[in-house]
Amino acid sequence: MDHRNKTRVMEFILLGFQNEKEVEILLFSAFLLMYMTSMIGNTMIILLVCGDYRLHSPMYFFVANLSFLEVAITSTVVPKMLANIFSLTKAISFIGCLTQSFFYFFLGSTESFILVVMSFDRYIAICNPLRYAIIMNKQTCILLLLGSYLGAFLSILAPSILTAPLPFCGPNIINHFFCDSGPVLKLVCADTALAELADFISSAVLLLGSLLFTGVSYMYIIITILRIPSVQGRQKAFSTCVSHITVVTLYYGSSIFIYVRPKKGDVMDLNKFATVLNTIVTPMLNPFIYSLRNEKVKESLRDAFNKYVGMLTNSRSLKPQK
Repeated sequence: MDHRNKTRVMEFILLGFQNEKEVEILLFSAFLLMYMTSMIGNTMIILLVCGDYRLHSPMYFFVANLSFLEVAITSTVVPKMLANIFSLTKAISFIGCLTQSFFYFFLGSTESFILVVMSFDRYIAICNPLRYAIIMNKQTCILLLLGSYLGAFLSILAPSILTAPLPFCGPNIINHFFCDSGPVLKLVCADTALAELADFISSAVLLLGSLLFTGVSYMYIIITILRIPSVQGRQKAFSTCVSHITVVTLYYGSSIFIYVRPKKGDVMDLNKFATVLNTIVTPMLNPFIYSLRNEKVKESLRDAFNKYVGMLTNSRSLKPQK
């Protein structure tokens, strides 16, 4: 089919949730609250790790980078979604849509690699504790971090190359609250079989592959923990993994549901719900998961709070009396 005479789409319309005005106000309030909580919580984790020498270890280095990714991913989607709730047009430019989609999948893929790296870190710490400091040195951590970003870029390269030149001639209505790959590809006025296949294979290999690696790592970790003779030792070893297992379960559960299914269009409302879980709820919960289940983080948080209160008290006491 010849598309040269057709008008190229310059913007897309994001349908969002399509609810009554009262419901949209409720959704806006809930999403804004969750977004602000996520921003504050993840930024707090980053500042604690950077500022407290007790948290200067590989485990917390990757936790801080995970928090950075949560801030970035959420900020890629949520501000535009909130703005569109009360917008009459609910429009996003063509370039803006492709840019949002690229960064969402790039950052999300990086998060998958970071979660794998974190499981590898726990595996070395518990299964090879005597070699932990040698293996997980500063250079290794930086290389693993850079490798995560490079691996993420390569994993989305083929779908991006195949999708970018496809013609969008209309309609331009995306049945989602952001530019997800599936709904966007439905608007292409050409054969999308190859792009959809590349998208599916990329998602399946990335998510299932990283989940398999994480699962195998934790299988060895659990076997090692069960061999620890003391109950207290087993509890201490397992407590260092509970937070990561919880985050992995939330992340992979929703991501696999959304992206590793051959047919994605029949359950769009469920996809939107799973995307909210993956993009808003999980990033909001992660700081609480890591802080409430980790004694070092709780101690660092208490000390930072006490230091802030002390500084506030001293500044007030130094003010001249009238």
